[in-house]
Amino acid sequence: MTESKKSYDRFINRDLSWLQFNARVLQEAKDPSVPLIERLRFLGIFSNNLDEFFKVRYATIKRIVEAGKLGRNELGGMAAKELQEEITQTVISQQQLSLDILGGIEKELSKEGIHIINEHQITEEQSVFITDYFLREVSPALVTIILTGLETFPALKDSAAYLAVRMELNEVNQETQDKPSPVNYALIEIPKVIDRFVVLPEKNGQKYIILLDDLIRHCLGIIFSIFAYKEISAFMIKITRDAELDIDSDLSRSFLEKISKSVARRSAGDPVRFVYDREIDPEMLAFLMEKMNIESTDSVIPGGRYHNRRDYMKFPSLGRQDLLYEVKVPLRIKGLSFEGSLLAKIAKKDYLLHAPYQSFRYVVKFLREAALDPQVQSIKITIYRLAEVSHIASSLINAAKNGKDVVVQIELRARFDEVANIHYAEQMQEEGVRMIFGVKGLKVHCKACVIERLEAGKIKRYSFLSSGNFNESTARIYTDYTLFTANEGIAKEINKVFNFFDVNYRVKTYKHLVVSPHYTRGVWERLIDNEVINKREGKAAGIQLKLNSLSDYRMIDKLYEASQAGVSITIIVRGICCLIPGVKGQSENIEVISIVDKFLEHTRLYIFNNNNEPKYFISSADIMGRNLDTRVEISCPIYDLEIQQELQDTFDISWQDNVKARLISATQDNAYVREGGPAIRSQFAIYEYYQNKLASE
Repeated sequence: MTESKKSYDRFINRDLSWLQFNARVLQEAKDPSVPLIERLRFLGIFSNNLDEFFKVRYATIKRIVEAGKLGRNELGGMAAKELQEEITQTVISQQQLSLDILGGIEKELSKEGIHIINEHQITEEQSVFITDYFLREVSPALVTIILTGLETFPALKDSAAYLAVRMELNEVNQETQDKPSPVNYALIEIPKVIDRFVVLPEKNGQKYIILLDDLIRHCLGIIFSIFAYKEISAFMIKITRDAELDIDSDLSRSFLEKISKSVARRSAGDPVRFVYDREIDPEMLAFLMEKMNIESTDSVIPGGRYHNRRDYMKFPSLGRQDLLYEVKVPLRIKGLSFEGSLLAKIAKKDYLLHAPYQSFRYVVKFLREAALDPQVQSIKITIYRLAEVSHIASSLINAAKNGKDVVVQIELRARFDEVANIHYAEQMQEEGVRMIFGVKGLKVHCKACVIERLEAGKIKRYSFLSSGNFNESTARIYTDYTLFTANEGIAKEINKVFNFFDVNYRVKTYKHLVVSPHYTRGVWERLIDNEVINKREGKAAGIQLKLNSLSDYRMIDKLYEASQAGVSITIIVRGICCLIPGVKGQSENIEVISIVDKFLEHTRLYIFNNNNEPKYFISSADIMGRNLDTRVEISCPIYDLEIQQELQDTFDISWQDNVKARLISATQDNAYVREGGPAIRSQFAIYEYYQNKLASE
């Protein structure tokens, strides 16, 4: 057996595994138990995920193919060309399924009195409204380009939607008597500054929505009124470009300038996917592909009438709360009020925030209190992704204005959030915040904050560490753990990480924190080995993991080794899982599930049984090569027994899910876990768990 065949048998390819994760998102769009408008929004998430996949992962595979390499080591045993073809076929199949699901949802919406109409279904009354709306709102924002006779084909924007227009002209233009070409082609860019869904006037209690695309189609006669045509039609196209940042080596320019320039160049990246309306005129399709230098061997995907279905993430609610998830108000943390001093409470004991079940306002309150407290001397924080309107950033600026020494490590290369991070970095820098822009060769992905406060003439430190970003927007929909602690050992070691940012040729040592890129792989390997030793000695052993992704082959082999020794391993993974569970002689003691539901599962939790004296860690790191070897990450031990129990309880509730949990297996069919007994929908059950904790106060 060849080495590549061995690899292929031992691991699921990470990109095919990711596509199966996106298939789970599509299952939510299909699930009749999910509220109708939420189902549309899951279609939007599916489409948005796919766009990012092509910009990043598919672009990488394409580069390997173009370099003439097989890429088997990087791709889990598959040849890059083989993988490229399988991805394209899988995506075509998923796209068709998504179109079928969309059609079914639209029929269900019609039964609810919500009608999504196209330009052929417009009444005269609606036409008057649409024409007026087009002239007032849409026409001034339109970019329309006549392609016929144009010497240089325009560079199409990444992920923007365009209407490719075909005009069949009259044989003779009555005004000039010239004989033009029988066909003219044009492009209309769908403006992003206007809502994709235009709500039309309600009639007899029925609600009507038209997509901006169809509204423009209805007004093609207005746009092209100067042309004498006898027939006109428009078909949507979209191009996705390689999103890899190409950072130049100009030593005279700051890192901030380099990232800004690189982001600006991204719009000119190589095309990696071309999606078109399958009803498009074949000659027009050939014309467009030739002009855009798109080969038939690229990922060319025939689609439906509409692209950029990511816009469905913002489908209007129309006042129909019955077609949306019930709003669950984030809860208080037991023992923590929003009044009084948060730091005084944390000085006495550790607290755990589990968003979005509990309110993210505690993080903002921590920083606001630190900004105002005369005794607080300094604040240091790492930032990966900020909200569009960030109370975190404003609190840090407030602290700097109050004379605090504020240090912010911000990751300018946080993919697709570079522009927002650059904006806030410049703003904070102008307000006196000391900015650190990363470590050469490493992304800074850890989420940590430490403040120093003068108490009785001595410095006392308070800190918080999280599995997710300090972002108010995502905290409403991402599940994440944040630990608030006054543990001096942990706080001092967060300071060591900041020292590493400043002097990164010195590798620090840590007693408490597990820090990448120097230690995480080794610590996890030793903890796994310890479970193997305990099992062989007849002691209690077990490993429980909750992750976003599991793709590092060396770590997977360590988990296989533990399974072969008889260690029971249970894993909850949201996205990529290259590990194949349940294989006799390899992984029969490993079980893996994935939960996709209302909230995005983002918590990272590591539990090692350690002969019934378990070690608990919350972490910013998944088990991926980049998290272990090429990023700065922090995994934080949990010492408080009450919080340990809380982590165990919420893991157990998730593991018992028999409504939204899917089995991860070699077949990759996303079969639901449907065990007997009462239905347990873990996200709803965890919210009730925290409600019950508050009721016991």
